[in-house]
Amino acid sequence: MFSGTMLLSAAVLTLLAVTVEASTGGGTSNHNYDLSGSDLRRLYNSKVYKAELMKRPLGGLPIMLGPLSHSGVRVTLANGSRWLIHKGKGYGVSSDTVVVNARYMSRDWRAVKEGNFLGRKTVADFVATGGSKYHWLFDNCHWASIRMINQ
Repeated sequence: MFSGTMLLSAAVLTLLAVTVEASTGGGTSNHNYDLSGSDLRRLYNSKVYKAELMKRPLGGLPIMLGPLSHSGVRVTLANGSRWLIHKGKGYGVSSDTVVVNARYMSRDWRAVKEGNFLGRKTVADFVATGGSKYHWLFDNCHWASIRMINQ
């Protein structure tokens, strides 16, 4: 039989694995920018028509198991372009919630929930809802994605 301490230890180790992947698998100090200036401002002001909560396995793991996964929200804009908004420690410069073109997503991502936003929210609204600061337990990619899809 498992004791409460043993279960708590298992939970902490699981969350630690999430933290390690988030800080090594996605966050880098080499930030690449596809957009800047007016193009970036235009993207952030773009209306979101569809959003999908997406998940993928962590790092090199072959399966997704609860918090041993990474999540984000893929949004579709009026022009049909798709962007992934996701959060991780060190992912961005001024915010740990970042926007990347969905063409960079691997085939491992899977849609788990969909929302129809009808242009009522912008990309900037999603980024703000994701939050600027990452915390491995209280404000990680999973919590940010849930907030974004449910806004």
